[in-house]
Amino acid sequence: MILLTGGTGFIGSRIVRALRVEDRAVRALVRDSGDAGRLQALGCDTIVGDMTDAASLRAAVEGCDTVIHLVAILQGKPSEFDRVMTEGTRDLVSAAKQAGVRRFVLMSALGFDEQTKDLVPYYRAKWQMEQDVKASGLEHVIFRPSFVFGPGGGAIEQFKKIAKLAPVTPIVGPGTQRIQPIWVDDVSAYYAAAVDKPEAANRTFELGGPDVVTWNEFWSRLKRAQGLHRPSLHIPFAVMRAQAVVLERLPKPPVTRDQLTMLAAGDNVVTNADAVDTFGLPLVPLDEQLRLSV
Repeated sequence: MILLTGGTGFIGSRIVRALRVEDRAVRALVRDSGDAGRLQALGCDTIVGDMTDAASLRAAVEGCDTVIHLVAILQGKPSEFDRVMTEGTRDLVSAAKQAGVRRFVLMSALGFDEQTKDLVPYYRAKWQMEQDVKASGLEHVIFRPSFVFGPGGGAIEQFKKIAKLAPVTPIVGPGTQRIQPIWVDDVSAYYAAAVDKPEAANRTFELGGPDVVTWNEFWSRLKRAQGLHRPSLHIPFAVMRAQAVVLERLPKPPVTRDQLTMLAAGDNVVTNADAVDTFGLPLVPLDEQLRLSV
């Protein structure tokens, strides 16, 4: 049995589907029983619990030999990142050890290292999650995905709306930072393969698609895929940060100062071919990702 946290999310639901296609037994941790129906329709067991409730994590992992841990938050106070991501992961790791779990598969993030981990609370929490999993003694696999694209969720939905509705496409900063988007079903395939691939044990893999582009090139390709011919306008980071101060008062702000800090930090691309060489999975090219998303 595989325990999956974050199974109701954009990426998590795709991973559940990939695992069930292989007829693997999956149990998903859900915060509300009302979220369980879609997963149960895929043949997935569900159990109600929360990353901030250690007892529910112990109940969820009982009888499982593998854990796939995806849960993270993108916005909140530093204390919330600590409570949900850092402490929640520690409690889940402890529960996994007590239950005799064989392998722990963690979703981290691309774009930070030991020097930049303290830029924002999200990076700091992801870094600590990695460290705690590595120090746990559990056999583990850690993935660091770049931007994950796919229909119906993820950042691409917001990008599509901007390209379609804005008369001029706003590009933050010079647009020269590089990204390496990866298709959501390719990410799911990596996770399904990581459950029992011997060569992946106790390793960290950076995940990106086959194409590396600047933000300028990305926006050009996205507009071309949508049949749009609108000009672009570069907006200085200082102006965007001033706007973000106001936007952060909204329940779901379209951009935050932390997100701008991460964007300004540099490229979001893989630094080696370890994932490609180890797993040998086919990857969807960027133009095809955009075609499938619009």
